[in-house]
Amino acid sequence: MKYFKKLVGERVYLSPIDPNDAEIYTKWLNDGEVTQHLASFDARILGVEKEREALVGMAANGYNFAIVRTEGDTLLGNVSLLNVDMLNRSATVGIFIGETENHSKGYGAEAIELLLDYSFNTLGLHSVELSVFADNARAIACYRKVGFRECGRRTEALFKRGRFVDLIKMEILDREFNANNEK
Repeated sequence: MKYFKKLVGERVYLSPIDPNDAEIYTKWLNDGEVTQHLASFDARILGVEKEREALVGMAANGYNFAIVRTEGDTLLGNVSLLNVDMLNRSATVGIFIGETENHSKGYGAEAIELLLDYSFNTLGLHSVELSVFADNARAIACYRKVGFRECGRRTEALFKRGRFVDLIKMEILDREFNANNEK
């Protein structure tokens, strides 16, 4: 079995990262359509071995998950809980979906909901934040859908493809998430 159902939703589940997926991640991270909203990857050129090293590190440390579609056990991307601060009970989320054909289908929202439930109700975190480019309307809508709200903005913080773009900070608290997800 290649993937393991650590956190299970309706259409996706989160599995530990598999370094053997380096080739597909390399394909995605060299695709300008995929990386245009990933600040640290848009200008990089990555090789398979460098990506394998990164995945080995991600698999060994922290809270990094592969997003896998339940139907067919297909790798869709990854979602991570970064900068986990157990003293202040906070963290940052990062996510990307690889194939553009899988964008705007709700997979990212479901993966984030699984990660937030784990963050708040298993790890006991109080707040989770993220950063998003102001021109990424699709992602902003996704984040709002799962309960994130804007908490700040850095004007023209990033130079992206020949122009400056604002960076929006968003956050969600445990009580907000749990109130939105009461069954």
